[in-house]
Amino acid sequence: MDDMNKHDYYYHPLPGSDSRIDQCSNNNNNNGEINEGGATSHKQNNVHHINKYALAGAILASTNSILLGYDIGVMSGAVIYIRQDLKISSVQVEILVGCLNVCSLIGSLASGKTSDMIGRRFTIMIAALTFLIGAILMGLAPSFTFLMFGRVIAGIGVGFSLMISPVYVAELSPDLTRGFLTSLPEIFITFGILLGYVSNYALSSLPLGLNWRIMLGISAFPAILVALGVLAMPESPRWLVMKGKFEEAKQVLIGTSENKGEAEYRLAEISKAALNSIALSRNRQGVWKELLITPSRPVLRILIAAIGVNFFMQASGNDAVIYYSPEVFREAGIQGEKQLFGVTIIMGIAKTCFVFISALVLDKFGRRPMLLLGSLGMAISLFGLGMGCTFLQNSDEKPIWAISLCVVAVCATVSFFSMGLGPTTWVYSSEIFPMRLRAQGTSLAISVNRLISGVVSMSFLSISEEITFGGMFFVLAGVMVLATLFFYYFLPETKGKSLEEIEALFEDELH
Repeated sequence: MDDMNKHDYYYHPLPGSDSRIDQCSNNNNNNGEINEGGATSHKQNNVHHINKYALAGAILASTNSILLGYDIGVMSGAVIYIRQDLKISSVQVEILVGCLNVCSLIGSLASGKTSDMIGRRFTIMIAALTFLIGAILMGLAPSFTFLMFGRVIAGIGVGFSLMISPVYVAELSPDLTRGFLTSLPEIFITFGILLGYVSNYALSSLPLGLNWRIMLGISAFPAILVALGVLAMPESPRWLVMKGKFEEAKQVLIGTSENKGEAEYRLAEISKAALNSIALSRNRQGVWKELLITPSRPVLRILIAAIGVNFFMQASGNDAVIYYSPEVFREAGIQGEKQLFGVTIIMGIAKTCFVFISALVLDKFGRRPMLLLGSLGMAISLFGLGMGCTFLQNSDEKPIWAISLCVVAVCATVSFFSMGLGPTTWVYSSEIFPMRLRAQGTSLAISVNRLISGVVSMSFLSISEEITFGGMFFVLAGVMVLATLFFYYFLPETKGKSLEEIEALFEDELH
């Protein structure tokens, strides 16, 4: 560890954001801790880059998320043709759309233990291969029952993917660029949604029965690419340390750090956290007991924060709005399938632009400000959407201004989601759990995410038929007001802190 005294190490945030140089000293400290007197921090005028090795690993892991995004986007259009071809009811449509999300909680719960056993890389491969099987079954489905079976299998793969991708990226990333890199899964989800919208538009003119099968079946191709891409990915250094593979972990850290001194400091910090985790694990009877039965006060606060942010992410109704966006736009007075799909593409472009902007500034402004801005913006946009839909429903005419209000409000809703809850939920969930609880704690939070998504998706149309689309959007606006209050009072800022420092942050909040 002598190199830690000799080398300054640099964390490079995004262009335009603050950078810092932390100098590590272990004078009178042989366990890898930083001397407060030896730490310095100042701003640099030159522009720094993101570590290319960490970026490449994050991109490969996040590509898995395209699969979920594509399904969300393509189902919004495919379900129109599935209903016509298979003669299914509105309730069956809700079950078909929502079952993938409900079944994904199976993969989410299983992924924590699986990734602890076989590693983060191969869990990503399992996710891709499982979705591949589901996509093939959906593309070849001769009946509603067969199609449902394919979506159940695909859903399990989605559950694995949603949990493991953010965890892997968070464990691989340097501290001050972790926000951007861990946002990449949401960027890829959003890009997948846009691809789904484009697929709907491009394939809508094909014969009935062929169009929706191709829409669903072609998602098998990115799944194959993801499975192959895993072979080029490094393993998570924190998982390697937990398995006692220190030399392998060091090599990965050297690749994701700016110099050897930084890599050795990070290894020492991770090793110390791993030893603490092992000591705590020996005093407790299993991870699930520590999480659910006898959680300490810091762990309980972490659980409330992680489950809360995942609950509100899906209680916002974002997935349902995307799944049923053609229905919403038809209610707003837009007729014709090409026109409906064209408007959804505009919505997808807006969503993609804003999620990328959010990812770029997340490490500069922090998690809390982006969550508060996004949730408050969603509340206002959903209220405007509710007003527009209510006016159109009670009016014999369809004035352009009211239709435009609904279109703008939908685009604003998904854009504010992409600025706040969309990327930040994955970042926050994957970074706040201590090392010994990270995989299974995150899997628990993501399972709540998928359960709420399934419930909302499977009830959105039925509830809207009872209280109208306008009434539904007013309810969702109220939910986002509650979300804003929750984020303000229960979520501390984690920007710029190492994963090991964040655990201490939740302990400090108690004093």
